[in-house]
Amino acid sequence: MPLGHIPVLLIEDTPSLARVYTEFLKKESYRVIAVETGAAAIEQLADGAPKVVLLDLQLPDMNGMEVLKRINAQALPCAVIVITAHGSVNAAVEAMRYGAYDFLVKPFSADRLVVTVRNAVERLRLAQMVDSLEQNLGRARYHGFIGSSLAMQAVYRIVDSAASSRATVFITGESGTGKEVCAEAIHRQSQRAAKPFIAINCGAIPKDLMESEIFGHMKGSFTGAVADREGAAARADGGTLFLDEICELAPDLQTKLLRFIQTGTFTPVGGSKLEKVDLRIVCATNRDPLHEVEEGRFREDLYYRLHVIPIHLPPLREREDDVLEIARHYLAEFTAEEKKGFTQFAPETEQALRHYHWPGNVRQLQNVVRIVSVLHDGDTVLPQMLPAPLGAPGGGVAGLIAAAPVPMATVLEAVAPPPAPLPPPLTPEAIKPLWEVEKDAIENAITACEGNIPRAAALLEISASTIYRKRLAWQAEGKL
Repeated sequence: MPLGHIPVLLIEDTPSLARVYTEFLKKESYRVIAVETGAAAIEQLADGAPKVVLLDLQLPDMNGMEVLKRINAQALPCAVIVITAHGSVNAAVEAMRYGAYDFLVKPFSADRLVVTVRNAVERLRLAQMVDSLEQNLGRARYHGFIGSSLAMQAVYRIVDSAASSRATVFITGESGTGKEVCAEAIHRQSQRAAKPFIAINCGAIPKDLMESEIFGHMKGSFTGAVADREGAAARADGGTLFLDEICELAPDLQTKLLRFIQTGTFTPVGGSKLEKVDLRIVCATNRDPLHEVEEGRFREDLYYRLHVIPIHLPPLREREDDVLEIARHYLAEFTAEEKKGFTQFAPETEQALRHYHWPGNVRQLQNVVRIVSVLHDGDTVLPQMLPAPLGAPGGGVAGLIAAAPVPMATVLEAVAPPPAPLPPPLTPEAIKPLWEVEKDAIENAITACEGNIPRAAALLEISASTIYRKRLAWQAEGKL
């Protein structure tokens, strides 16, 4: 739909007011679709097209906030302007939490309505420009990965470049960041995709069996070898061999692996015939490999043989709002599996997910969503449904009061911050427009973070795309 033809969906159950608002907007050449109920509004929103929504909170069949929550949950491309005769701070805060663009209290002038709608259309225009750039420059899904953060875009680009090569890839990253997913992505993106992908966890197999697991063995070569067995190297012929937790390999096996990488040949345990294979090796570790080399636990020559194309997977806490994208994906998946009714996370739950440091990374997040979907039900995941430590009871002042063997007044006095000095009285001359206060806060944060916009966004508790969008708007208006 052309940006200049974005319609206005007016949801107002008072016919006289609906006619007045429609006339105001038609004079400015806006196309207005007027409905009187929440159900009719939801039907109009079903096409997923961009719209400016003028939403009355008092509707005959439902509370207008339910319509707003649905728009927010489905991420519809709408700029919602809440209109109500029951204006209050609480209603405004609630509406903004669920993504409302602006808030109008009846009665309001024609100019106020027209200016607000015009700004909302401009916001949609800029949002679509940013979305278009993100579609061209970024990917939210990549093989098994989920996430559109700048850190993951860099990983996707390296995988694209590395996949076509025969060179060995060395993946590093904390536990749970998706190292095996990365190895599979390299394999699936490569010309070897039709051949086998064989994975071995070097830390999960006893050291005396590891050589047999990689290179195979002949019947009778050791106790329990009752038949010839093909190793991972032979099974991966033509494809990719993934060695996870490579730093766990015993020193003598490191020597044999080095020779295998150099020559492409090996001899099964107990065998005498030299076998040759054509495969690509990808390895990974959650340790610092150079530190392992310095400590003498990992051969330096093997390290340089393996560390040809390095890929470092960022921890989840450094991936901006990827945590929410991943959580929503698994919520939908596990809800379907468990036959539950969850459709969304409450805003407070999203805040808790966004601000937790995730030591177990994506694997931990997956487990958290799984626990919620198994133990609870409803349409919205509430903060109290989260397992410990995200939803751990007994934290903060309440936990101290419950556990303390001293009087409550003493506990409260201990945890209470010292009284802050009263600010000087505010004069009308000192008041700045809200957009200017917001711009100063964002620009100061970017300066403090030395131009790192994703880090500034994280500290401001907003997404990086919000900053890019606002700066585009300020540039268009000559305010930046």
